[in-house]
Amino acid sequence: MAGQEEDVTPPQSSTERRYELHQELPVDFPDPLFRGLHRIIRFAIRVLAVLMVAVILWGVGDVIYIIYDRLVTPPLLLLDINDIFYTFGAFMAVLIAVEIFINIRLYLGTNVFPVQLVVATALMAIARKVIVLDFETLTPMYIFGIAATTLSLGVTYWLLRQGNQDRHWDD
Repeated sequence: MAGQEEDVTPPQSSTERRYELHQELPVDFPDPLFRGLHRIIRFAIRVLAVLMVAVILWGVGDVIYIIYDRLVTPPLLLLDINDIFYTFGAFMAVLIAVEIFINIRLYLGTNVFPVQLVVATALMAIARKVIVLDFETLTPMYIFGIAATTLSLGVTYWLLRQGNQDRHWDD
């Protein structure tokens, strides 16, 4: 009829219903005790988000200070390769903090735990570690461990991406 809107919401698929049931901290849980505990945990996660923003801002200040400090020490306005790697490490630390903040935001804003983003964050953290490694002080087993971790995280991320490409949400 004219003037009336039809409900054109498509029926939910079994995949969508499964993800709907996968709520980590539902605020409408039937048991009042757990509902209250979930609210407390959600509040704690919000506090962590605020603290993570503070860490990000502190990290940006640290990056600025590192660049300033490296540029004003003799020889002026020149960076050697160690200075560049140290600066890259500071940049990566801030970017990892941003990724963790995004993880927190997604955790609060969706009903699905963002596994792919968590693995990507871990991959970025191990990449930072590789960038700042001092190969003169490391044992071969330590380097082998870093390589195995990097490889396993890379394969895991690739597999998660492959799985997400095959998933059809509108089935």
